[in-house]
Amino acid sequence: MAKALISIDYTYDFVADDGKLTAGKPAQAIENKIAQLTQEAFENGDYIFFAIDGHDEGDVFHPETKLFPPHNIRGSKGRHLYGKLGVVYENIKSDSRVFWMDKRHYSAFSGTDLDIRLRERHVTTIILTGVLTDICVLHTAIDAYNLGYKLEIPAAAVASLTKENHNWALSHFQNVLGAKIIE
Repeated sequence: MAKALISIDYTYDFVADDGKLTAGKPAQAIENKIAQLTQEAFENGDYIFFAIDGHDEGDVFHPETKLFPPHNIRGSKGRHLYGKLGVVYENIKSDSRVFWMDKRHYSAFSGTDLDIRLRERHVTTIILTGVLTDICVLHTAIDAYNLGYKLEIPAAAVASLTKENHNWALSHFQNVLGAKIIE
């Protein structure tokens, strides 16, 4: 059966030093690995989904406005893919196996047609990369698990604000969701 790599929120606002909600150095440290794995997945014939947080400026109704500063505003540079992953995306984006999906919530499945697109393509295994390990990657993993997908998480291609949060999420993926952690 087919595989899909889902790249979650590896954008300027979440990664750059001056990003609006940045994970900073831990997120920057995975730049080479996330770009490499995305390129390899593409070369292997896997499907690639860029699930990217998108908010409307001034949206007071979104629950995140009470938790976080405005970030990943549609039309802003904050939504651009960060660094080398942006280069990979530019080189592969016109391929029919590559998708950009706007998401409003933590999970890439919440309010999107991701599950439908994966099932249409007979995807059974999902590889998750991106940020934050303990928030958007975690919520996506939980939804994927509940929908019956097999999970692979490359530890060097996900990052969080703290090492403790990162390690907790990796343990949760493996011990509660049955994910394969790739070292």
